[in-house]
Amino acid sequence: MEKKGILIVISGFSGAGKGTLVKELMRRHGEYALSVSMTTRNPRPGETEGVEYFFTDKAHFEETIAADGLVEYAVYCGNYYGTPRAYVEEQLEAGKHVILEIEIQGALKIKKKFPESLLVFVTPPSGEELVRRLQGRGTESAEVIEKRLARAVEESEGVEAYDYIVVNDDLGECAEEIHFLVEACRRAPVRRGAFINEIRRQLSGFVKGERE
Repeated sequence: MEKKGILIVISGFSGAGKGTLVKELMRRHGEYALSVSMTTRNPRPGETEGVEYFFTDKAHFEETIAADGLVEYAVYCGNYYGTPRAYVEEQLEAGKHVILEIEIQGALKIKKKFPESLLVFVTPPSGEELVRRLQGRGTESAEVIEKRLARAVEESEGVEAYDYIVVNDDLGECAEEIHFLVEACRRAPVRRGAFINEIRRQLSGFVKGERE
């Protein structure tokens, strides 16, 4: 296998359990690295600067955009979210599979810039379960929950742009399913360019030798 890692985009409806799923995937398998996003939203209880997000203000975020310091960025529910470029590139070159936990706008930008990236959309088993999970957080007002559900309706229209859909019902099974997809994608021809070129070179050499 070629050394360079795969860029993995994990998106899903707010409340689908993406963050918990990513933590479980990384706990089970050591070849993943999570890219920490920058955001202008306020921290939730228990979130730590530099762990869940880099929290900043609008002015600094826009300065980072101008300096081309982000792989992608988008606005979600009135706040900026973006992916710092340097960390992503360093980890991929080191052979790590880099996970970007971002929403659909950013995911489509990533796919355009990095056609070899893997896009996975995470969803709960039903709409009713999504509502239950959002209400069960206990950290957001009814108004915010309503906005997130409205946003989920919009996001559901773009799911076909993703490579795979994974239903997050059983956490462990879901983590292993994503790992299986990543391992399968490592063997796709688009990610084995150096190997294919070497085979072509060897075969051309054999044919040339036979003709001489």
